[in-house]
Amino acid sequence: MTILSAISWGWSEMLWTTLISVCLVFCILVLLVWIMKLFGAIFICRRKAAAATAETGTVIEQGQLHEEEIAAIATALKIFNSDRHDRESDVLTIMSIKRAYSPWNSKIHGLTQMPDKK
Repeated sequence: MTILSAISWGWSEMLWTTLISVCLVFCILVLLVWIMKLFGAIFICRRKAAAATAETGTVIEQGQLHEEEIAAIATALKIFNSDRHDRESDVLTIMSIKRAYSPWNSKIHGLTQMPDKK
């Protein structure tokens, strides 16, 4: 605020600043719209290329796994991990203990003491 108060702003300076600010915001918005349309065009081209390779046949490169191999590995890992854990019962036992006094349920600590009047 000290910079703005040190300069005496007239109406012409304020209008030019406002005009430049609004134009800058709209230019950035238009630039963002163009960038998003460019990304959309790139993704559409990639999708068309992937569809074209799917129509010609599935091409699996060296080092990639088939879907059946992935399913077999996932099943083997599931069986291996389920055998490692102990079988436990799902029974919960809750024991209640009755106590006459507990500071947690005492109402006297929650009351505000009245100040002494002099």
